[in-house]
Amino acid sequence: MSCGNAATTGIELERNAMDTTRNKTISTEQMKVSKLELPVASLDASGVRSLESLKQFLDIIHIRFCLIDPYFNQPDYPVVESRELLPSFESDVYEYPGLPGFCLVAFERPVNYFQEIFQFDIIHNLVEQPPDDSGVICPLEHSVQHNNLQTMLNRLPKHLHSSFSSQFANADITDLDHYGELVSFLLQMDRGHVLATDDFGNFSLVGVYASFPSDLDAEIKRYGLRIGKFKIGDNTVYERNRLFVYQFLMELYGFPIVSERRTSSALFARRLHKMGEKFLIRVLGQSDRTITTLYADPSSRMYPRVEKIALVKVEKEQQDVIERLKQGGYFVDQENRVVLLRVRYRQHKFNPNNVRQERALSVESQEILHPKNGTVLPGCNIIKDTYSMFLRLNDIVRGEYTGKIVYKRTELVEDTASDKNRLKFLYYWLSKHQRRIIGYSDDFFNKIAKVLDSYLFSDESNFNELSDLRQEVISKYSYIAQARKVGKLEDLIQGGKRANSSNYLEIFNNANKLLQELQFDAVHYNKELVSQIIYLGEILLNDGYLSRRYLKKNERELSNYGRKIRTAYGKLVSLVDALKAIRKSRDDSETTLRKTG
Repeated sequence: MSCGNAATTGIELERNAMDTTRNKTISTEQMKVSKLELPVASLDASGVRSLESLKQFLDIIHIRFCLIDPYFNQPDYPVVESRELLPSFESDVYEYPGLPGFCLVAFERPVNYFQEIFQFDIIHNLVEQPPDDSGVICPLEHSVQHNNLQTMLNRLPKHLHSSFSSQFANADITDLDHYGELVSFLLQMDRGHVLATDDFGNFSLVGVYASFPSDLDAEIKRYGLRIGKFKIGDNTVYERNRLFVYQFLMELYGFPIVSERRTSSALFARRLHKMGEKFLIRVLGQSDRTITTLYADPSSRMYPRVEKIALVKVEKEQQDVIERLKQGGYFVDQENRVVLLRVRYRQHKFNPNNVRQERALSVESQEILHPKNGTVLPGCNIIKDTYSMFLRLNDIVRGEYTGKIVYKRTELVEDTASDKNRLKFLYYWLSKHQRRIIGYSDDFFNKIAKVLDSYLFSDESNFNELSDLRQEVISKYSYIAQARKVGKLEDLIQGGKRANSSNYLEIFNNANKLLQELQFDAVHYNKELVSQIIYLGEILLNDGYLSRRYLKKNERELSNYGRKIRTAYGKLVSLVDALKAIRKSRDDSETTLRKTG
């Protein structure tokens, strides 16, 4: 078995000619450490009889051929920056045509060719029925094998026909034993390949050149209507919210708004999950250099699970993590601090009444994969390190940050040498980390505020010709600061819903204090945040237990504590009414401006 032999000897990554031209400096000893020597049992295709075991089998092969090999063979391989694995995901900066890309779908059942909901070219397993003592094999074995090879050749570039034919002339290409050899050819196909079980529960390759259905328009509109972002027939609302809905829907499945390959994979996974299928979809984009897997999991009923694997560079400031990785031999390339990182994500149901409503996905766990034996090192915080975030912010405002961003999805910005570029980096940085900053501690936010205030407000003359760009950054910064206050009210109200009579008065007093502060600046607040404040206040005012216990009773029946609660309740009513008046005044002003404009 070819895969088993590879595991026995180690997957060799040394490449003589190409390595001499790379900018990466890798010693002989490091190259030995960089072998992916995974256990033979992990690559034994006979043991692959569930989606979980198939995923482990595919991990080994795809990591080797799609990440490790390209890293050591491609000059200046673009290692993934850790921030790229942190939601919300970023649009691609570059396409790397020399890197591998693929997609696949796997089912934990046999395929029913006519009944399947997507198109692919079928290839047939040679075993047609359960074997008897001698093994009953299809009597037309040679014909089936020939047809399978011809199906593959029809979809491969012509320059690969000769090498493919000579390598697999006498092989059953459906057998997973050959998948490790076949994958280099599958990577040359424009479309996906299909894996499924046979009648005996063994996985095999059953199709190539698969097209995953992508009813993008209908999915966006259905989802937008369901979460209340669209209204039937309202073009203005649709235009205003379409991009948000599109981005949120894609992020639920682990992607930004990107290529057709990844978009169709995400929407196909959504459809299969709704149908209750046991499936696995895997996709690698040539631009993102990240293996993304979406799969059915009984523990996740709302959405398929999302998992990503990539080669990531550890920040040099994370010295404790680096030392731990060194001791365990977890570096793929120690000189450049490159590791194999697997990240699992948790999806979040859209909540329009949550100030963190853009939170479609969050990091659930991170694992470092050992490049030599495949063991897992959990507990390393590579992509959520607040210290690294703060250092990066400092580097941006000082003009010392080196990297690339896409400003507003359209403009590539490659350095922070000028104030213009620094402002664009700041806008990007604040947008990228907006929901995290809203939820982080006061201590962390105060550190950020100190850096931003010093840069944006210390000497406004520096921005004479950049006033619009500076104002964009200030508006984003102000929104985050305001949303943090609303978030505190949200936390208080959510606590109030679970409250009992012993702490109601404290909750009302704190809510009144917060609303007074928010009311003072409400005229400057984002319109949606004002509506959010009103909504949160009304949640507390409409509490059923509160009404029964303190409001519907005769005042003479109330204790001194109960009368205090009723007084605090009245104060909250007046504060909410004042905010409603402010909102109405702003709406009226906007209507007048539109009519006169």
